[in-house]
Amino acid sequence: MVWDTGWGKPVTLEAGGSGEAQPDSSAPASSPSSRKTSLAGRLVFVAAVWSTLALAIAGFFLVSLYRAAGERAFDAQLEVYVKSIVADMVVESDTADAPVAFRAPRSLGEPRFALPLSGWYWTIRKADSGEILFASLSLVGDPLPLPPLDGEQSLSGFAKDQSNHEVRYYQSLIEFGSDRMIIAVAVATADFRAEVAEFARQVALTLILFGLGLVGAVFLQVRVGLRPLVRLRQSLSDVRKGDAERIDENLPTEIAPLAVELNALITSNREIVERARTHVGNLAHGLKTPLSVISNEARTHSGAFAEKVGEQAGIMSTQIQHHLERARMAAQRRVIGVSCEVEPVLGRLVRAMDKIYMDRALDLDLSAPRQLRFRGESQDLEEMTGNLLDNACKWASSTVTARATPLTEGGGREMLEIVIEDDGPGLSEEERREAVKRGRRLDETVPGTGLGLSIVADLSALYGGHLDLDRSSLGGLKVRLVLPAL
Repeated sequence: MVWDTGWGKPVTLEAGGSGEAQPDSSAPASSPSSRKTSLAGRLVFVAAVWSTLALAIAGFFLVSLYRAAGERAFDAQLEVYVKSIVADMVVESDTADAPVAFRAPRSLGEPRFALPLSGWYWTIRKADSGEILFASLSLVGDPLPLPPLDGEQSLSGFAKDQSNHEVRYYQSLIEFGSDRMIIAVAVATADFRAEVAEFARQVALTLILFGLGLVGAVFLQVRVGLRPLVRLRQSLSDVRKGDAERIDENLPTEIAPLAVELNALITSNREIVERARTHVGNLAHGLKTPLSVISNEARTHSGAFAEKVGEQAGIMSTQIQHHLERARMAAQRRVIGVSCEVEPVLGRLVRAMDKIYMDRALDLDLSAPRQLRFRGESQDLEEMTGNLLDNACKWASSTVTARATPLTEGGGREMLEIVIEDDGPGLSEEERREAVKRGRRLDETVPGTGLGLSIVADLSALYGGHLDLDRSSLGGLKVRLVLPAL
């Protein structure tokens, strides 16, 4: 039979052997499960955000308290200057009945009151008319614009001087008998603002360092606190890989019940699978024996009826064997902790094919990493890859290649990919669809039952994988088998 060597689209084969083209499940998935988040990352992020907000608010209040304390100290100093002015401006009289006389204060112990536009000022003015009686030399004859008292005894705040610089003022109403005067003192705030800014910088630096230390402490706390979960995950991974039979229950009291429940689930799973195997075995024994009797009785008789009975009994036996194998595989697929290395299995099969097809001197090339593991039983991997290698060797002219590589499919699933190629005549796209139909043989001259590829497609689908047929770069058939890995 001459096969079409034209190139065709790859065909993905799923359970049932229908041969219909299926979407490649290796395409990246955009489901929410593919966007994983870290519990430790969440905890550290929340702690970092909360710490940043709390420390920022604390820093704001600290700077505000420092500023308020500075303003109070300012006012206390200005009040002292006012009292000094009052004490120095009153002229003592020789008689008690003499009216109070006033003079310009001579010295307040601060030379900047005498420097022009130094930012240090004082004035004495009448409360009723606002007439300035005396003023510091630093004002150089200009008035100091201040808000009115509005009935208050004293008033403090911020204002602008003649040079538009900010000053802190304090003014007080003083009564000398019938004389009412307002004495005001103002001092530039540039140095005060610089001190507040420097304090704010120091507070910010301190809180930043404290915040970093706090986030680091939270990170260490989360790492230490979540370490039992890492142990639980590793223990569960050991069970899944077959390195352990039970999950370690020596865990903190909060998660130890979870390990106990998981162990109970594993035990229940094994019991269910064991019961399923028993039922499958009983069914096989119950069906095969009557079929064998029917076949034997049919062979002892001649005629069309006996031939038809024998033929149908053979078909029933084949179908029963096939479906019992699928039932066994479905049960085994759900066993936790079953796995095997891929390279030894493929190595044994390649050596076996070398001996079987020794007379054809085929060049069989194998490439597989030692650490690659299949999540399933080795006999199932042998059955699938053995069928594929045997099929490739039957049709190859001189070369068969087999390579196994790790693969990550959509959703982050760990898979393995086994690709087997040959340099035989190959298959057209239509023939690739027909090749996986149960019992379908494209060339009756080659020995076989026609169940090989369909069994591989069924078993790979039961494991959550798939089988692809495509055109090989060697010229023949390329078979791509995707299975779950560890």
